[in-house]
Amino acid sequence: MALGNLNNKEGKGAGNLRLFISMAMSLVVFVGIIAVSVFFIAVQGADETMVPELRGKELTEALLELQVKELYPRIQLRYSQTSFDKGLILEQEPVAGTIVKAGRRIRLVVSQGVVLNKVENYLGRNIDEVHIEIQTLAASQGNPAAGSSVRPLLSVKEPFMYEYSQKSPGTILQQKPEPDAEISGPTVLEFVVSRGPESAMIKAPNLVGLSINDALELIGRTGIDFQFTLRPTEEGESPGMVVYQEPAGDTSTSANTRFSFLVNEPVTVAEGEAFGLFTYNMPRNPYPLAMRLEAQLPSGDRIRLLTVEYAGGNISIPYQLPVGTTLILSMLNREIHRETVQ
Repeated sequence: MALGNLNNKEGKGAGNLRLFISMAMSLVVFVGIIAVSVFFIAVQGADETMVPELRGKELTEALLELQVKELYPRIQLRYSQTSFDKGLILEQEPVAGTIVKAGRRIRLVVSQGVVLNKVENYLGRNIDEVHIEIQTLAASQGNPAAGSSVRPLLSVKEPFMYEYSQKSPGTILQQKPEPDAEISGPTVLEFVVSRGPESAMIKAPNLVGLSINDALELIGRTGIDFQFTLRPTEEGESPGMVVYQEPAGDTSTSANTRFSFLVNEPVTVAEGEAFGLFTYNMPRNPYPLAMRLEAQLPSGDRIRLLTVEYAGGNISIPYQLPVGTTLILSMLNREIHRETVQ
């Protein structure tokens, strides 16, 4: 009996040993398969991709494009010749169109804007363009009004000084400090700006007999100072027309003359429409600036009624538009007033 039990135990032990050896061999084979797979994947390498064109783009846009391509940036900063390209990609390596492995690092040279050490020459340039350029530069350096403790290197003294000149209105005639003056700290620029010729003469345009739309189109092309008034339509007249003007058309007059135009009102207006006079008192400017009056119809469509270089003051513009239309007045692409047609 004892011998039989011993044989049974030996048989069980041998079976367990065989099971252990089998499991160990299976584990070795499994690990080997995994190792071989990893080896071949590594040998095969990452997918190939094409480097996109990133020059001239904002850094954030460039990073998103690299992310889509599974590429990674290596960023370098550099000063450039103008403040307008700050944050843009100046150079890249490899160049656009190069085929590389996914995961490759792409060198990006990003503009820090311009480093100032001398005053630029602003003579002969338009004051509005220069003012915007300096404001943009100041914003890139830090704006105290926005809570920054950094005072911008350049700022502009306002109001500007003006004088009559043969140069176009808005042209910078003098600047202080002078061009190429060294900048050692925060500097305030002072400008003398042209008002245009004092005694310039023009030939008065003739608007009599024109419809409102045609009259406004001609005013936009000539850039004259103007005002409109309304009166009822008289017998024999076509309504909604310019019936009188002062000074008379085709006469010689000063360029800064304010023209008065008289428009006759329609006897009846279609249902759902209104005929009226848009009026607004704008601040006077030393010289004409780009002004625009638009109408946003109830349908959502937006149409231009008048675009003109205008010096400001009281304006009055006739219209015939659907009730509920929004009239939008802008100066230098900045909205300054809106009202709804009743």
